[in-house]
Amino acid sequence: MKKHQIILACTAVFILLFYNESMGINISIFGVILTLLISYFFQEKFVNRSHLVLVMTSILSCFAFAWYGDAASFFALALSILFLQFKTQDGELKIVQIFPLIFLNGITTIGRIFIFSQWLPERKIHNDFAKKLVAFVIIPVIFLGLFFIVYSFGSNHFSSLFTDYTLDINLPQLIAMCILGFYISFSFWNYWVPDISYQFNPKLNNEFTNISEVKNQSTFSFLDLDFERKSGVITLFMLNIMLLIFIGTYNYEQFFEVVEKTNLSADTHQRVNAVIFSILMAVGVILFYFKGGFNFDEKATTLKKLAKVWIVLNVVLIVSAIVKNSEYVSFYGLTYKRLGVYAFLILAIIGLIYSFLKITKQKTNAYLFNQMIWYFYGTILLCSYVNWGNLVTNYNISVNKGVEPVFLSGLNFNDDARREYLSKNNLDGKYPEAVREELISNYQNAGFLSKALYYEFLDNKK
Repeated sequence: MKKHQIILACTAVFILLFYNESMGINISIFGVILTLLISYFFQEKFVNRSHLVLVMTSILSCFAFAWYGDAASFFALALSILFLQFKTQDGELKIVQIFPLIFLNGITTIGRIFIFSQWLPERKIHNDFAKKLVAFVIIPVIFLGLFFIVYSFGSNHFSSLFTDYTLDINLPQLIAMCILGFYISFSFWNYWVPDISYQFNPKLNNEFTNISEVKNQSTFSFLDLDFERKSGVITLFMLNIMLLIFIGTYNYEQFFEVVEKTNLSADTHQRVNAVIFSILMAVGVILFYFKGGFNFDEKATTLKKLAKVWIVLNVVLIVSAIVKNSEYVSFYGLTYKRLGVYAFLILAIIGLIYSFLKITKQKTNAYLFNQMIWYFYGTILLCSYVNWGNLVTNYNISVNKGVEPVFLSGLNFNDDARREYLSKNNLDGKYPEAVREELISNYQNAGFLSKALYYEFLDNKK
């Protein structure tokens, strides 16, 4: 199947799935079709395990969106299929390049559609074909049109044969679906990778390729390597001292100072935000000093030791923040935001571990980003596969924290537990609950392609 045929076929499928429908199971079906088409037409490019893993995560993400229909499962579906397409078509490029390429293709697709040589096959039109087209199609259509106009003025009944009926078609929506479907299909199957991406790709390798040049490369033209090395030692030494003091004061305020319960929320947010910025800057410090020559500098032993101490101290700071967040949860129960703090802090620990490995194994800065993008992707998958709203609801009910009707009604996919709890405590009938029940009813009454299957297994509350 040629490129233009795949584009047109996917456009037709998109129109059939989305015309007169809202987002729902149709997105999952479209995602499964794209995954199967990639797997079938490019199966010879499936050369390693990552391709099969991406096929499985793509299918699972499609099922997750069919069940939940929320933002997390949508991003998991989109990223899985885009990663699969990118990994299959341009396996030599680092996956981190997919994000600027998505943005670039989203803009350039409009113009590239009119570069027909990129996606339409070249065909020679023979004279016989042109003659047949003119003789058998164009000339008869012209005469039929002219005589239809004349006869319509002469007979109302004749005119009514062709005009007194209406098609049950929402023409503006149909046109919009045609345009959107073609735009998505064209961008997906005929995406453009500029030459600069291939030229830049070697800079994203995990290993240094020009070690001899990197060894003698300094960051600042006005400082030689000896001064820069000593500057790094002084900087990291002072940063370690400062971080030790901060960890001491942070933990004293956290575990030994008496804090009013009403101030716990503000204090926790403030301290967690400080930790987040600290970790981001900590990774930045490592990337700054170990982007090149100091990875191989035999005289940089002290600098490397101080950098490793810096990483370990930041891990200690993260652990303190995790304990603080857990204390907050024990007082107020779970929320999406508190789960998000756990997720970020765990990712931060993983990032620091890879920063440590980058120094010990003499890797490039790109090594850290190449590894972390997969953990970021895995986090999105985890967010889409797990029913966090139900988990938060059941935990809070079990510890009797964070069980206000307004809060519970604002959580997603917790309806059985929420209904049971509110009914048991005579709290049902509140306004937010009514809004939630209306949403459930709308999903249950929607057409099949617009449904989210989760709501089909809920009782329709009267």
